[in-house]
Amino acid sequence: MADRTGTQRKDNQRLLVDTELEHLPSELRWREWMGRIEAVIFAASEPVMRETLARVVGKSCNVDLIIDDIREELRNRPYELVSVAGGWQHRTRKAFADVIRGAFGTATGQGADRTRSKPLSQFEALVLMCIAYFQPITRGELSSFFGKEVSRDLIGVLREQEFITSGPRSPQPGAPYTYVTTKAFMSHFGFDTLRDLPDFEALEDAGLLSKEKLLAGEIPAGLASEEEEGAEEELEADRVEDQVP
Repeated sequence: MADRTGTQRKDNQRLLVDTELEHLPSELRWREWMGRIEAVIFAASEPVMRETLARVVGKSCNVDLIIDDIREELRNRPYELVSVAGGWQHRTRKAFADVIRGAFGTATGQGADRTRSKPLSQFEALVLMCIAYFQPITRGELSSFFGKEVSRDLIGVLREQEFITSGPRSPQPGAPYTYVTTKAFMSHFGFDTLRDLPDFEALEDAGLLSKEKLLAGEIPAGLASEEEEGAEEELEADRVEDQVP
């Protein structure tokens, strides 16, 4: 009964919002819809889905056109609206990553989830990449791929950061769990859908990636966060310094 009352209260609160705004001229109505959508996205800590945005605008409002207009207004701002994980989110532009890192120590700022922003080790990143490309995949299949055990602890790290979750059970004997990536994975790496992953076969055909390169620790561009890219650059710089007599 209490749950039903709480749901009714939320529904009533939503009904208090005049979404159609028929009393306003069309131009002012459009500006109000733009403001509402941007405010909702700005207030959210995760990507906002279309269904959520549709609650605050009229039936005749085209959300995609609203997003386009907001993006145009943000063209010269240090932040932008990006399509990630099937929704939209405010993010600072990559050009300012070094500035933010200099201020807060990370490229995501003070408000970031400290657990999720913890850098992955190279092997953890490689396992995550394999899950992204070959999901659903079992821990045993991952271990066979790398030729060494992928531990439960490593899987636990990826689960703790909400990059992966359990998928359907495998038809293999014993019906082991498989693992799949999450919306948090897509949001963190800036993918709107899994189709945005670099095409694995195209990378192989171009000679940019192979199983040998993967086992050697090479990660395709796009599957490294800004922090990881910075760490890789620092590692390469250290290697160069080590080679200087």
